Amino acid sequence: MNVLLIMVDEMAWWALGHVTRGIHTPHIDRLADRSLRFSQAYTPSPICVPTRAAIATGKYLHEIGYWSSAEAYDGRVRSWAHELRDAGVDTISIGKLHYRNGTDDTGFARQVEPIHIPGGVGWVRGLLRKPMCEYDATRDLAEDIGPGDTDYHAFDRRVADEAAAWLMEPARKDRDWCAFVSFLSPHYPLIAPAEDFALYDPAAFEAEAEPVPDHPVLQQMWEFWDHDRYFTPQTRGIAQACYRALCTFVDAQVGRVLDALEASGLGDTTQVIFTSDHGDMMGQHGFWVKSVMYDSAARVPLLMAGPGIEPGDRHDPVSLIDLAPTIARVFGLENRLYSGENLLSPPPPGRAVLSEYHDGGAPVGITMLRWDRWKYVHYAEGHPCQLFDMVSDPEERSDQSLTRPEIVAEARRRLLAMMDPEAVNARAHADQARRVEELGGREALLAMEQWNYTPADSR
Repeated sequence: MNVLLIMVDEMAWWALGHVTRGIHTPHIDRLADRSLRFSQAYTPSPICVPTRAAIATGKYLHEIGYWSSAEAYDGRVRSWAHELRDAGVDTISIGKLHYRNGTDDTGFARQVEPIHIPGGVGWVRGLLRKPMCEYDATRDLAEDIGPGDTDYHAFDRRVADEAAAWLMEPARKDRDWCAFVSFLSPHYPLIAPAEDFALYDPAAFEAEAEPVPDHPVLQQMWEFWDHDRYFTPQTRGIAQACYRALCTFVDAQVGRVLDALEASGLGDTTQVIFTSDHGDMMGQHGFWVKSVMYDSAARVPLLMAGPGIEPGDRHDPVSLIDLAPTIARVFGLENRLYSGENLLSPPPPGRAVLSEYHDGGAPVGITMLRWDRWKYVHYAEGHPCQLFDMVSDPEERSDQSLTRPEIVAEARRRLLAMMDPEAVNARAHADQARRVEELGGREALLAMEQWNYTPADSR
């Protein structure tokens, strides 16, 4: 048995054609037709670098301490790739990893076209949370929009080329393998190839700004991530069309990989997993990109297809940390290291999953607990919580934290059984303060170059 794990970057749960009418993603939709579809899958953190560390290790952020975009996975905590490689499975990554660098032993026997955090340091503004710093590069998101070509498109085409070529090599039939194929799109900049952009009418998506929730932490986060103030109704429409067009573009690259798998003759012995590291708010609740716990940022698509997997729908909450034990179990390795659950086993009754955020724009740690029909969001240091009924209020417009105190009490009991959010908040701040000093202090970090997204040539 083999595993092909395909990951895209910043694709919201709704951004596929089989979920939302009018989005053109035919290749992934065909995969969905034969997949076990997880409708309530959540990222361990709504931002790239910490999530990729959690996916690698099968553990939550508070268990591993990779808190932010400047604290990337370095192999210190054992990964599923380590386990597979040491068991004789051929492990390869093709595309974005967003680890610390290419020399740390993170378990992959080979890294092809990897992208890591720039300079092994990453985006340091996220470390400056007490006191909060300013971030004045947010205008670019609203200005870099429309049809065109970017380095990200070229990168994704190379990833598809490399993955297809690797799958077609005769040696693939000689040894068990696990390939992690990781694309950049639909991550911003919201510039899409012209042929994909032509499929969408920007005027259909024009809209006024949505109000920002009346919550003290979210208000501070909006001031930091203030992308929306630079948009107009017209440019919002262009950006929305571009995001959907980027989903169409990356769907074509995924399709090329899936076609190569079938052409190789390995389709009948390969389990395919498709997901995204996190989503994108795309203007909902006044936010763009990620970093908050609303479903458009925190909930992700997750599909599994292949031998022994019965197609259908699962609606219980699951986490991307579940990928590690699921992949390990395909190769007969038991869940010895991981906090996640095997996705192909019956779900534990009443299970809750977590998402955590300790990065840029957040003055305090944010922890989301998702179980049954409820979403509870804890803001550390005494800030008000949020509670949403995801069945009656899927757009998360009505905070019930004051009207349903018994559910808030249950949520807090559940959360404390899994972790202490106040202690975790203090530990994250302390770790980040030490990292700031290691890098030369606050003023040194403020003088470092800013960017909105990792360059496609970052090694």
